[in-house]
Amino acid sequence: QVQLVESGGGLVQPGGSLKLSCAASGSIFRVNVMAWYRQAPGKERELVAGITSDGDTNYVDSVKGRFTISREKAKNTVYLQMNSLKPEDTAVYYCNANVVNVNLYNVNYWGKGTPVTVSS
Repeated sequence: QVQLVESGGGLVQPGGSLKLSCAASGSIFRVNVMAWYRQAPGKERELVAGITSDGDTNYVDSVKGRFTISREKAKNTVYLQMNSLKPEDTAVYYCNANVVNVNLYNVNYWGKGTPVTVSS
């Protein structure tokens, strides 16, 4: 089994910053793409940013220039540095990882989510 544990969410004022972390652990052979999604109240879950094992990244247009995704491969950990936060960034942020487990099965895993609230 594989677990994803997120941390770093919280309440921040508009214009502030937060850094989210997500560590994958368990029966891991290799971690491929890692990503952050978010779901705001009443809205569908959306991809915020993703990063491949080679370090290639992609972002949703609304966060380009403000958010940065990075990872530490040796620790199977992905980060999301969020700057210049806006009220519309308020959502529950979920970590996602595409993992090859020790049985060599490719499985997609989700964390439980960490809430981010941007409000004055």
